[in-house]
Amino acid sequence: MRGVPTAGAALMLCAATAGLLSAQGRPAPPEPPRFASWDEMNVLAHGLLQLGHGLREHVERTRGQLGALEQRLDACGAACQGSEASSEPSKTPESVVAPGGEAVPETLRSLQTQLKAQNSRIEQLFQKVAQQQRHLEKQHLRIQNLQSQVGLLNPTHLGNVVTKPAKRKRLPKMAHLGLEHNTTRLHRLPRDCQELFEEGERQSGLFQIQPQGSSPFLVNCKMTSDGGWTVIQRRQDGSVDFNRPWEAYKRGFGDPEGEFWLGLEKMHSITGDRGSRLAVQLEDWDGNAESLQFPVHLGGEDTAYSLQLTAPVASKLGATTITPSGLSLPFSTWDQDHDLRRDLNCAKSLSGGWWFGTCGHSNLNGQYFHSIPRQREQRKKGIFWKTWRGRYYPLQATTMLIQPTEAVAAS
Repeated sequence: MRGVPTAGAALMLCAATAGLLSAQGRPAPPEPPRFASWDEMNVLAHGLLQLGHGLREHVERTRGQLGALEQRLDACGAACQGSEASSEPSKTPESVVAPGGEAVPETLRSLQTQLKAQNSRIEQLFQKVAQQQRHLEKQHLRIQNLQSQVGLLNPTHLGNVVTKPAKRKRLPKMAHLGLEHNTTRLHRLPRDCQELFEEGERQSGLFQIQPQGSSPFLVNCKMTSDGGWTVIQRRQDGSVDFNRPWEAYKRGFGDPEGEFWLGLEKMHSITGDRGSRLAVQLEDWDGNAESLQFPVHLGGEDTAYSLQLTAPVASKLGATTITPSGLSLPFSTWDQDHDLRRDLNCAKSLSGGWWFGTCGHSNLNGQYFHSIPRQREQRKKGIFWKTWRGRYYPLQATTMLIQPTEAVAAS
């Protein structure tokens, strides 16, 4: 009968393999030490995984062979019991009596005992191999994770950062949002575009920021002589549908290099409890442009992200009922109506989500029209700013930017 590998033999094989790999990877004394390349680490991890899979397959195959052998021995035992039944059991010293009253030869009993012991050792080996395989798989995942993180610190990617400490890496595409939990930066991320400006950045583009108490996220920063502004909305070609529910406006949508809405929760995390300035840039179909700036305060979700405006600004926007402290406009969508009209859902009647007052003052998230519709009822669903071109003139392009005006407390 062919011998079966034991747990000790398998462990000796693993130790010998590890020793051989260690000996091959050890540098010669005269040479300076070096780190193994990622390819070598991947080959090593792959080889260890293959070894674990091979041992596991061998154990399972051996267990199957032992099971078949045990069945054959049981069949042989029954035949032997039949042949021994005609002899005198009392005169056979090397026999035992089976539970059924039939004699079982001592040789067969010894084989069965050895088989059970061998099966027990194989079971232990199988458990050890399975445990080792799980450990190797976890190590392999850790290697892949470390490889992806260290790859971000490659000198070819961070050359500009090394030579210019004030320069931060701009991320070109929306897909880079997957780096939100990037832990490989040498220092913390800026809280907003204004802080980025104060640290020396003067070029506009896409950057990662991390407001206090928030996870990192990607923003489009506009650097001007007034400081750093965060772009929170852009309309320019109708490529993105803005008629969306509350959760979409809360999270944000679109492409920060094209049409997009940053997201109410991100806007609130940038401003926090600080006062801010809101800049609104408008453009009509004749090439005329208008730029407005006014102080605002943006509340959290518990206030329906209310936009608080001072009394003079609220009057310019056409508000008729204003308290001494100004006007507070909650944000509304077609599925969450918070506007100031009790008899009408402005977001459902018009289009998109907005800080609606009485439906007729402004809506920069309305339906995009490539030409001015003839029907008045259709035009009022478009993008409009009443105090500039009127309610029934759908604008060609808009951009909204925000900038905190108060310093945040140091964390």
